[in-house]
Amino acid sequence: MTQVGSNSLETRASLDVNGTSYAYYSLAKAAEKLGDISRLPFSLKVLLENMLRFEDEGFTVGQNHAQAIVDWQKNPKTGEEIQYRPARVLLQDFTGVPCVVDLAAMRDAIRKLGGDTAKINPQVPVNLVIDHSVMVDEFGHPKAFEKNMELEYERNAERYDFLKWGAKSLQNFYAVPPGTGICHQVNLENIAKGVWSSEDQNGELVAYPDTCVGTDSHTTMINGLGVLGWGVGGIEAEAAMLGQPISMLIPEVVGFKLTGQMAEGITATDLVLTCVQMLREHVVVGKFVEFYGPGVATLSLADRATIANMAPEYGATCGFFGIDEKTIEYLRLTGRSEETIALVEAYSKAQGMWFDPANEPIFSSTLELDMGAVVPSLAGPKRPQDKVTLPQVDELFNGDLAKVYGKSEAVRVPVDAAGHDVGDGDVVIAAITSCTNTSNPDVLVAAGLVAKKANEKGLKPKPWVKTSLAPGSQVVTDYLNKAGLQEHLDAIGFDLVGYGCTTCIGNSGPLAEPISQAINGNDIVAASVLSGNRNFEGRVSPDVRANFLASPPLVVAYALKGTVTEDITTTPIGQDQDGNDVMLADIWPSNAEVAEIRAAAIDRTMFESRYADVYKGDEHWQAIKVDASDTYSWNPSSTYVANPPYFEGMSMEPAPVTDVIAAKPLLILGDSVTTDHISPAGSIKEDSPGGRYLLDHQVPKKDFNSYGSRRGNHEVMMRGTFANIRIKNEMVPGTEGGFSSYKGETMAVYDAAMKHQADGTPLVVVAGKEYGTGSSRDWAAKGTILLGVRAVIVESFERIHRSNLVGMGVLPLQFKDGDTRETLGLKGDDSFTIKGLANLKPSQDVEVEVTRADGTSFTFTALCRIDTANEIEYYNNGGILHYVLRKLAS
Repeated sequence: MTQVGSNSLETRASLDVNGTSYAYYSLAKAAEKLGDISRLPFSLKVLLENMLRFEDEGFTVGQNHAQAIVDWQKNPKTGEEIQYRPARVLLQDFTGVPCVVDLAAMRDAIRKLGGDTAKINPQVPVNLVIDHSVMVDEFGHPKAFEKNMELEYERNAERYDFLKWGAKSLQNFYAVPPGTGICHQVNLENIAKGVWSSEDQNGELVAYPDTCVGTDSHTTMINGLGVLGWGVGGIEAEAAMLGQPISMLIPEVVGFKLTGQMAEGITATDLVLTCVQMLREHVVVGKFVEFYGPGVATLSLADRATIANMAPEYGATCGFFGIDEKTIEYLRLTGRSEETIALVEAYSKAQGMWFDPANEPIFSSTLELDMGAVVPSLAGPKRPQDKVTLPQVDELFNGDLAKVYGKSEAVRVPVDAAGHDVGDGDVVIAAITSCTNTSNPDVLVAAGLVAKKANEKGLKPKPWVKTSLAPGSQVVTDYLNKAGLQEHLDAIGFDLVGYGCTTCIGNSGPLAEPISQAINGNDIVAASVLSGNRNFEGRVSPDVRANFLASPPLVVAYALKGTVTEDITTTPIGQDQDGNDVMLADIWPSNAEVAEIRAAAIDRTMFESRYADVYKGDEHWQAIKVDASDTYSWNPSSTYVANPPYFEGMSMEPAPVTDVIAAKPLLILGDSVTTDHISPAGSIKEDSPGGRYLLDHQVPKKDFNSYGSRRGNHEVMMRGTFANIRIKNEMVPGTEGGFSSYKGETMAVYDAAMKHQADGTPLVVVAGKEYGTGSSRDWAAKGTILLGVRAVIVESFERIHRSNLVGMGVLPLQFKDGDTRETLGLKGDDSFTIKGLANLKPSQDVEVEVTRADGTSFTFTALCRIDTANEIEYYNNGGILHYVLRKLAS
């Protein structure tokens, strides 16, 4: 890398927008010296501008980085390492609490090292939106929202005190209080600008693309607005806050051409589930996806955001849309200033970033979809990429009953004192939830119209269905009320329960006890239908094993139907007041009905009003009284917030990395192990290590809350690592849940890890393909290192989790040459030795020696998935935070 302290490319130019002069880094000027960029994908143009701007500011980037991006067009494959600096960071509270915990701990640590605590402050704007904590305890009545908010504050008082301390004590840190909305929707509707501007060191106003990283994998939603953003682990986000670059390789960019228009009755959800399936099959992990073609121009901004939102589900780093008139219209609708809107348009056109449907950039590979071929769909029962058309849902579920769930026949049992029964395939949760769909007025208006038509015919949800409506924005309530649709949603059980992620992240709340007992006492495979983006095992509810993603109007329809075992398109939804069958077609709205109501019900003033004082909060938030302070006063009795052990005994010089000698496997796992499997966000079982810890600390079961809410306490979280109720460790066949083996004895993973730790034995984890898929959950890596795991050896990694492992000092290794845990016959009583770790190079081969229980041994070659030089530095320092702390302290 070349340190360049002057603008060697001389690309700085000026742009006048309605009388205001902005400096900017001209891609046209760069092209004069570096080569034509007219067919460079828009997403890479954003990266190119970043290289030009930070070269001028004297950072460790140079003309070679900019040239590498331009030259990518000649060979559009993964390129060389670059240092990328996003404009801002987005957090939510589940991942935000441990971020602030780490910053507070770093302030303590830098003081001990003799450094300045003021250096531990975000260098870029950081917005934290509290959206992951509200649970659906109360539902189906007018007071549900109020009651759930009271419970949320009661349960999370310690966490909210701490976050308010962060907002008062850290510079550039802004907390959006509970009950406002979901972070990605708030980002889309309010925080994002499209083009940012700020004064440079000379006082000159500089315009540049709005870019962000976030500690939630669905940060990608903002790409629908033409803002380049993606999810990173909390530890990587903390480093970005503290001025460190995102070290990355120039990615492949997959072009997804959209043509045609969606047919009558087809929703954006149907479209995105189709895209997810296609892109998963195309294999886009670690790549950018950029949407182009004439079909893009027909999509609303909300439709684009829906597609961009589910980039983690199709495996991509991001799913990018360019800026055009639809972007400008959305910025105006959502209350952005006219100055901002004018700048976005002028800057995008000046930089060649204005979307033209006829333009076809150079891509690494392409695929194409005629949107007219999209049909109504669900995805499930276990993965978002497993799309199934409506007429096939019953066949899929009934077939999976035997194949996946090991049941020879379906079961129905009476529910105690309820006057009804419950059986396999019954929908026990129907939730309109998640930013993916509640950000899209068309599908929410459609849901309201389905509710209206059903209510007018006297239909009600089946008595075993738990219904809920949790929008990602308060504006949704405004337009549903204005359209007269909320009253009909209320009438069939879809009362407002909160503004947050709820069911989509497992905060579905408990089922009625008799229903829960009937399900668990009879091995019933109950179903949920939710308008979310994730349906992994054990995520939505511990009582529900089959989970289907669907559009909001279909969520309402399945609540009325009550089962997924019958074809919803050909069998009645229910009966009207006169006993006549009501079919899905009878209550499904037309596109024209939806468009008419949406146009009449939504206006700019709603957004301006709701976001006018977005950081103020309600009376609950305002009642939290905390003082700003240089360092945080840790409460030693807190089970929510604790000072983590990462920096204990840390010195200014890192100790050499030691080899892994005779490590034992803690888990041997199969394919598609998710970060939910590694670090669950949901409920804490009473008889688990985490539950026992809380009981030992006088926390009653009713106040356990969830793992997600306790991410500020490492004692709870390390006990919850690999504690998902559906994880299957091949070392202990016949078990399900967080179990391992120690000297032949089966026990909880945490307990086994602590016994190995007491013996001084290092640990490894072995797994199959797609290890770490799902959420950008830093605790999946933090918990791994705290359990004593030195290396993870798998067939393939998902992008964010691999980065998180490196960021915590865990060695990620990938099998080579067709090797797998199965072909090598790896077993729980093997020992693993990995040498030469003090002198690792990026992407080098590493020899792993395996010693059998009988003393025989063999070696296999693995690929070191520390991909960049920066990551080697992080690993050698014991993790990215240690690296940053030493740098700041010196």
